[in-house]
Amino acid sequence: MNIGRHFFSNHRTPLRVHMNDKEAIQQISDKLYELIKPNKIREVVVVCIGTDRSTGDSLGPLIGSKLNEHSLATMHVYGNLEHPVHALNLEETLTHIHERFQKPLIIGVDACLGKIESVGHITVGSGPIKPGTAVKKKLPDVGEVHLTGIVNVGGMMEYFVLQNTRLFTVMNLATIIAESIANVDHTLTLEKGKRKSIFEAMKPPAIFIKERKETPL
Repeated sequence: MNIGRHFFSNHRTPLRVHMNDKEAIQQISDKLYELIKPNKIREVVVVCIGTDRSTGDSLGPLIGSKLNEHSLATMHVYGNLEHPVHALNLEETLTHIHERFQKPLIIGVDACLGKIESVGHITVGSGPIKPGTAVKKKLPDVGEVHLTGIVNVGGMMEYFVLQNTRLFTVMNLATIIAESIANVDHTLTLEKGKRKSIFEAMKPPAIFIKERKETPL
């Protein structure tokens, strides 16, 4: 897939696309790459927030598990169905990430609620995710880049709504988001390989290095 073809998009304007849009994966990949590209020398960490105990809130862990199947080469993934990142361990997870990586670029991934006409939409943009907002929880902001999927209608009885969200919607959103992230990882891997090849080509031949070392002063 060709990533980065939309050259004139506004870096600060979030992308919003419906999961049924045929260009959804392409557009999300383009936007995410655009947000990562200026920071690609930093370690990229994807934090998938949510819990498998709630259908609607399982979007993040589902995405994390799908990303693990892709075996990403340039990104580190936290949160999946087996080991979810949720309200009880979010702060601990963020502390661990910052201890392990120096100034990582964190991408926050989470489900959210919205208007009925917004269900099924995916949003990608700069700025942190504010997890727990829909259910009135105070949790730390996550990331410099956010990626969210609107799984159901918000406004009242949020816990009940999340429990009664269609799995079909959540699975479709998870597949599209995971494929998009994997596409960007693939592109970054290829670019990293090209940079390494250029660096190797610039190095002097081994014979020259050996001869230079053996030249007496």
